[in-house]
Amino acid sequence: MPKSVLKKFEAAPSPHLVPFDGSFRVAMAPTTPPKNFALKKRSAKKELGLCVEQLGDQQRKLYAHNEWAVLLVFQAMDAAGKDGTIRHVMSGINPAGCQVFSFKQPSAEELEHDFLWRTARRLPERGRIGVFNRSHYEEVLVVRVHPEYLKSQQLPNTPPLDRLWQDRYKSIEQHERHLARNGTAIIKFWLNLSREEQRDRFLSRLNEPDKNWKFSMSDVKERGHWDDYMMAYEDAINATSRPWAPWYAVPADDKGYMRLAVARIILATLEGLNLFYPEVGGKTLGRFDEMRELLENEK
Repeated sequence: MPKSVLKKFEAAPSPHLVPFDGSFRVAMAPTTPPKNFALKKRSAKKELGLCVEQLGDQQRKLYAHNEWAVLLVFQAMDAAGKDGTIRHVMSGINPAGCQVFSFKQPSAEELEHDFLWRTARRLPERGRIGVFNRSHYEEVLVVRVHPEYLKSQQLPNTPPLDRLWQDRYKSIEQHERHLARNGTAIIKFWLNLSREEQRDRFLSRLNEPDKNWKFSMSDVKERGHWDDYMMAYEDAINATSRPWAPWYAVPADDKGYMRLAVARIILATLEGLNLFYPEVGGKTLGRFDEMRELLENEK
C-alpha cells in the first residue's frame, strides 16, 4: 500500500476495531456494551445528537474539500438495526451530500455481470458519503450459506467452493485497495447481534401490530443457518479487514449504544482526514470588496 495513502487515512481507534492479522473470532466478539460504558440512556442520546451535528459539519467540509469520497458499509443479521442506525446517525447530513443504497436479491441485469458490478456502479463521488445497506459482501455471506444461488450467476468453470470464496475475498480486498488508493475512505460495520436478541425482536414484530410489516417468514428460516452465517462472517471479516478498509464489530443488542459507537467511529474517521474549506485568494479575493460594494448599493 502506498505510504501516501496510509499517511492520509488511518482506521479510527475503537474497542470494536477488528485486527488486521486474521485473529478475529466471532465467539469472542461482544454483542452487549462494554462494562466500562458508563453513559445512561439519556446521556448517550445527547452525545449521539452532538455527534450527528458534528457529522453534518464534517460532511460540508468533505463536499467543499472535494478530495475524498467516504463509503460506509453495513452488514448484519436480520433485525440487527441497520436501517435504524443509518437513519439516526446520518440524520444531520445534507441529503445532497449523501446517498444510501440497499442491496437485496440481484436483478437479472446484475446477474449478467461480475459480482462486484452492482455495488461498484453505486460508489460515492468525491465530496460525498455513500452508504451501503448490505453490499458486495453478500456474495461471500448469503451466497456462501446458500451456494445453490451460484447457479443463477452462470460462472464458467466454477472452482471448488473453498477456492471460490478465497478468490472472492481476494477480489474484494484488491477492489477496496484500489478504491483507497484513489481517495475513497472505507469504513465497514458488522452490527453484531446475539441470537437471543434477534429472537426477541422477531417476537416483537409478530406481537406488535405496528411492527408486523417488518416481519418476513424467510427471516425465521435463516435463523436455522445461524452457525453457518457466523462462520461466513468470521472468514470474510478476517480476509478483508485492512488498515485502508477496516471492519468494526459493533455490539448490536443495545441499539442506543450501537448507534453512538457507529457515530463516534464515523466522526473520528472524517476528522482524521483533515478536511478544510478551500481558501480563496489571488485576483478573486481582490475583487470581493468590489462585489460587496455592488451588492450593498443595489436599488
